[in-house]
Amino acid sequence: MTTPASKAANVVTEQLTAAGRAIEHDSFAVIDREVLAHGYTPTQWPIVRRMIHANADFDFNGLTDFHPTAVEQGLVAILSRSTRVVADVEMICVGLSAPRLGHFGMRTHQFISDPDVIESAKAEGTTRAVQAMRKAHRLGLVDGAIVGIGNAPTALIEIVRLVHEEGARPALVVGMPVGFVSAAESKDLVALEVDVPWIVIRGRKGGSTLVVAAIHALLGLAEARELAA
Repeated sequence: MTTPASKAANVVTEQLTAAGRAIEHDSFAVIDREVLAHGYTPTQWPIVRRMIHANADFDFNGLTDFHPTAVEQGLVAILSRSTRVVADVEMICVGLSAPRLGHFGMRTHQFISDPDVIESAKAEGTTRAVQAMRKAHRLGLVDGAIVGIGNAPTALIEIVRLVHEEGARPALVVGMPVGFVSAAESKDLVALEVDVPWIVIRGRKGGSTLVVAAIHALLGLAEARELAA
């Protein structure tokens, strides 16, 4: 008997082996048991749970904050099969699953080590991350994109500037830079945005692995919606 699409389990966004799937699902079950309470919606919690799974850090239950339309806008972008991921560092691009992205027609872009980006940063006295975001915007890659920032607070601050001064309109900003200089402040800044959806980790914690986890969770939610259609 054929399983109805609404009851079908994710395939593309799951681990490739039964053993791998069992370990991941058991890990999620442990997290669900050990988290006594949370204030997230049914679509937000899978994102937070996968972030906890990535770092074994339960502080993300509470530190993770969402724009009211963040998950929905992220899913709309993914399911459009015309969006992309613009990242501040190569680590995010490498960490994201190529088959999962490919299923939704998505590609990744990062420019942090491009020679022109390095030269512009030196000439203007800015960071490579700032110039990388500017290059992505010049190339028309930021509008409608999922922008993932896990390393450089200056990249996140630059995205906010691009939104306000140059009309950039990413579909979703996953802003999770880690660090001690401007990291918390950059996330608080993007969290003031009303018209551009965002997911942030408040405070100093964050990192590229968390951005990867959040986007993978969104891809899983997108496949589930696709199967239920």
